[in-house]
Amino acid sequence: MENFVLIAVFVTLGIIFRQLKAFPPETVQVLNMFALYVSLPAVILLKVPQLRFSGEVLLPIAIAWSALLFSAVLILAAANFLKWPRSVTGVLLLVVPLGNTSFMGVPIIEAFFGDAGLRHLIVYDQFGTMAIFATYGSLILAIYGRDGSANLKDIAKRALLFPPSLALAIGFALLPWGSYSPLVERLLHNVATTLTPLVMTAIGFQLRLRLKSSEHSPLAFGLLLKLILAPALALLFCRMSGINGLAADVSILEAGMPPMVTAGALAVIAGMNAELSAALIGLGLLLSFGTLPLFYRLL
Repeated sequence: MENFVLIAVFVTLGIIFRQLKAFPPETVQVLNMFALYVSLPAVILLKVPQLRFSGEVLLPIAIAWSALLFSAVLILAAANFLKWPRSVTGVLLLVVPLGNTSFMGVPIIEAFFGDAGLRHLIVYDQFGTMAIFATYGSLILAIYGRDGSANLKDIAKRALLFPPSLALAIGFALLPWGSYSPLVERLLHNVATTLTPLVMTAIGFQLRLRLKSSEHSPLAFGLLLKLILAPALALLFCRMSGINGLAADVSILEAGMPPMVTAGALAVIAGMNAELSAALIGLGLLLSFGTLPLFYRLL
């Protein structure tokens, strides 16, 4: 439970800091970019040696990519039917399919399943969320960002040079060595622990729930899809297929994690709808404290 208290404390601090003149509006972007370029790569480098490849790794990967396809299709259909602006569609396509499967996922999965659940979280996060972020996320940013066009060269460059992608590649390259030295592991751990304070403070700093009336429907649709429909689909698939066990349970909850903070930050940087992005992240985080325990009870 201390993890949930820690999250609440830093979100509250972010809300308080927003009221202080000492913190300029650019604070949230600085926090998010530091998390993206420093803290998150440290988490990935720290976790990669824990990976153990077996047949069960396929389930989290399959659920992560299936949730992406399911979400993207529904968002495009809704955007076309409801005539949402391009900036709104871009935010939904980027933020909704990608969840806080790592720094939000770790404390929640550990609280529900203990350390045993973390190995399945790593697979879902690295080969699902992070792989999707580096490839699909780059494509959405290229198409729906300020430039409004997709350049395959830029997409490939962005995916290859994306800091978490580089960290994953380095981690795999170091796998033959088995583990890090105690000094390196301590350094990575110390840097990785900055992730939760940074991103949760950033969430609180940009937490604004007042939106234009025209943005209420995409907000409601996005949160319904991310917090309810995606994990419900994963749960239905596992149960109908007769798939049970820890890997399935962790994957179902991972599919229902609230929208990814970093994805929201990049959507803002790319010139998409900043208010909708912040609302999806902030309100999604708050609502997930109710939806995730609900799905845990259904497992």
